[in-house]
Amino acid sequence: MHRFKFIVLTLLAFIPLTMFAQETTTEAPQEIKPPKQEKNKIPFKDRIYVGGNLGLQFGNETYIDISPLVGYKFTEKITAGAGVTYIYYRYKSSYINYNTNIYGGRVFGRYFFIPSLFAHAEVELLNMELFNTNKNEYYRKNILSPFVGGGYIQRIGNNSGIYLMLLYNLNDSAESPYSNPIVRIGFNIGL
Repeated sequence: MHRFKFIVLTLLAFIPLTMFAQETTTEAPQEIKPPKQEKNKIPFKDRIYVGGNLGLQFGNETYIDISPLVGYKFTEKITAGAGVTYIYYRYKSSYINYNTNIYGGRVFGRYFFIPSLFAHAEVELLNMELFNTNKNEYYRKNILSPFVGGGYIQRIGNNSGIYLMLLYNLNDSAESPYSNPIVRIGFNIGL
């Protein structure tokens, strides 16, 4: 029995040394690092932007244009989006009192050469009222207008800005509501 106690005490004496040895010989836990993000990768919330343009004219000719848009930044240089357009037009004179509603949508793409200078391409489809001189009556028709051009954006912060565009309508016809060149001033606000 005496020998049994000696063996147990000897084993108990080595346990703290073994535990201490395990602590000192194991490596310290490695710091967990987040996955590496690619350089120039834009977070999703910074890719979406909203904006558009507003046009107002009052007098004998009243023109109200409300054209909001939503865009998506694919890269720092390439963006694309879609928008809707509503135009109220009224012409009033001593002989004529005419008003109409024009509405439709558009898709666009932009390529930025430098952060503030871009090329712009757009296709717009508008439903508008036209006059048939043969039947002496008004009718509605869809008018497709492809635009090309460019613009300048003055940045206000990282995701917002005011832009000025000069566009050319490739379908400049008598039915088109635009005459070349088309100048647009608008804004973008990042979400």
